[in-house]
Amino acid sequence: MDALFTDAEETRGITVRVSVSYLPEQSEPDRGRWFWAYHIRIENSGPMTVQLLTRHWIITDGRGARHTVEGEGVVGEQPMIAPGASFDYVSGCPLSTPTGNMQGSYHMIGEDGSAFDVAIPKFALTAPAVAE
Repeated sequence: MDALFTDAEETRGITVRVSVSYLPEQSEPDRGRWFWAYHIRIENSGPMTVQLLTRHWIITDGRGARHTVEGEGVVGEQPMIAPGASFDYVSGCPLSTPTGNMQGSYHMIGEDGSAFDVAIPKFALTAPAVAE
């Protein structure tokens, strides 16, 4: 597995890999705001082309508060991913705590018309400790 990606999960031949980075330049801990970028790679090792239609995220902050995000596609696209191909995108997540996590699923449709959900592995959002 690519060292860049720390978490991965496979569903029906579709592997979702995640890499997360804390962005100190976009965070303001003294104002209760921490920000991360996450890089997602969706790899299709299955036998048919699939299209990502919608996303469903569950974002949990360090206090255990859960926030659900649902919408069409990712980064304004509903990518078609052929067998052997992959699709990458980067997005971001702000939190009001220095720790939390994200997990979710993508709703896909195969070229044969079958619809199914692909799991996004749970991954941690952890800000580095700041030395005073």
